[in-house]
Amino acid sequence: MPASPKTFIDTNILVYAHDASEERKQQVAQGLLLGLWESGSGVISTQVLQEFYVVATRKLDPPMSREMARKLVSLYAEWGPVGVDLPLILAASWLEETQSLSFWDALVVEAARRSGAARLLTEDLQDGRDFGGVRIENPFL
Repeated sequence: MPASPKTFIDTNILVYAHDASEERKQQVAQGLLLGLWESGSGVISTQVLQEFYVVATRKLDPPMSREMARKLVSLYAEWGPVGVDLPLILAASWLEETQSLSFWDALVVEAARRSGAARLLTEDLQDGRDFGGVRIENPFL
């Protein structure tokens, strides 16, 4: 059986999976993550894990406990996150400049490319856009 193509998950997908105030998005995000766990095809970055921790513990209502957020970060880290390093930062700065992206979005796109992901699930970028073989998909449309 061929391996499933890799799918990179942006911060908002993780947040919605744990945000009971957004019931429809929570169900979609949880279903996506379950499928990625089952197929072993999910990928993520250290940036996404950092952002998830901050949003989960400060912006969810009610906020997630720091202990629970740490446990979830550790769990998602089993996907072997792409680390933010100097080459990734430089590649993202070029992408930001040439593609009119925010620097933070460019870091996510470059991490997805580095991971070999075929798609990037996010609601923060234009659905259907392609960045060097990484297709943007908004699962909430």
